[in-house]
Amino acid sequence: MIAELITKVLFLIAVIDPLGSVPVYLEATKQFDEKYRRRIAIRASIIAFAILLFFILVGQIILEGMEVSLDAFQISGGVILFLFALTMIFGEGKPAYEKHLINDYKHVTIFPVAIPSIASPGAIMAVVLATDNHIYTIEEQALTTLMVLIVVVLTMLLLLGATIVQKRIGDYGITVISKIMGLILASYAIQSILSGLRDFFVVLK
Repeated sequence: MIAELITKVLFLIAVIDPLGSVPVYLEATKQFDEKYRRRIAIRASIIAFAILLFFILVGQIILEGMEVSLDAFQISGGVILFLFALTMIFGEGKPAYEKHLINDYKHVTIFPVAIPSIASPGAIMAVVLATDNHIYTIEEQALTTLMVLIVVVLTMLLLLGATIVQKRIGDYGITVISKIMGLILASYAIQSILSGLRDFFVVLK
């Protein structure tokens, strides 16, 4: 049980990538004073969690309303997560990519800090997969939701101390850690694809 919780927390940390949001946040808030920067960190984290919570609650309902089978969802979700992981590993990296998204410094709280830096497409897909109604009980889903909240709070704390974090680790260190998180995420994605294929062929038999 404890090992499973640790695995899920590591998975959520990998997909949300709290450290990867630090340089994005610093770039997005460089024109503001310290007080307003802190407000942006808190608001962006709250908005990101609200988005993830929304998909935890209704993401699967929407998919099932479109008559998407559990196996197809698990396979497609794994493929999307795998592609997302590849961009983390081989791309220019989350921090560099998301810095390029900043065009309007007046509305950086929502974009790109809350979305896609914290609540990324990969994170949204991941929380839907991790709270599947056909696999997990209500208690397990509630525990996963709590872990998502913990990881988002951790992200918020890192953003509040972003200047110190960047000085200690540096952009290069953050990029390296982001790529390691991508590798972990890729492993989870492949496992999700294999599980979906296995269950699909079992049903056919």
